[in-house]
Amino acid sequence: MPSLAPDSAAGLQSHTSRNGVWKVTTRKQPILKADPIEELHKDVGIPIPEMIFGDNFVAITHLKSGWTLDFNARDALDRVSKTEEGMLQVAVAEEWKKERSHQQEVKQVVKPFDWSYSTDFKGTTHLGDAKGEWQTSSQTKDPIRTDLLSRQDPIEFFNEVDLFEDELADNGIAILNIKIRMMPDRLLLLSRYFLRLDGVIVRLRDTRVYVEHGSNKVIRQFTSKEEKYEVIQEKL
Repeated sequence: MPSLAPDSAAGLQSHTSRNGVWKVTTRKQPILKADPIEELHKDVGIPIPEMIFGDNFVAITHLKSGWTLDFNARDALDRVSKTEEGMLQVAVAEEWKKERSHQQEVKQVVKPFDWSYSTDFKGTTHLGDAKGEWQTSSQTKDPIRTDLLSRQDPIEFFNEVDLFEDELADNGIAILNIKIRMMPDRLLLLSRYFLRLDGVIVRLRDTRVYVEHGSNKVIRQFTSKEEKYEVIQEKL
């Protein structure tokens, strides 16, 4: 059996597939303190969510080549729009900005950005010694095998890792978290951004990563859905 190697001090856990080809690593730590938050704010150029888990991450690594796909808060926030394009134009946005004024220097104007933290982040790729690149495919050609995932195979490793959360001035919630599970023959990762802005919109952006341990292929699927808040409310 592959071994689980926890490092409680750093919040690290890792697990290697039975054939020794793939490894998953996660880290879970408390929310960032003031100084790291300020550094992150300067780095990504936007105010930081109320709850930011900047030291957390989830990574999938191909051990032979060193190829890695990792999910972390910094890179996810860097994919948030820093312009007014696509911004939700509602009154609560200004209220939210006022509550974030303590993160700005005195008299500095809050720059336009998507205050809902809507991100299309699909993970950060590190090639290592691998030469392959992402290629556009289809569910027909390269399917995520839901039939195999629905089997009652033993789950050798599971973890859920939060990257950020914000209650949008008490008018809803924006959250990004990652779930990953490894079975004897395959693994599945789900990165989910969820937005609920009360009275306005519900938005969901999912990235699924699927790997068969016996292959050198990584399937990544991104989906984005949204609906008016009132439409969702009527269906409940």
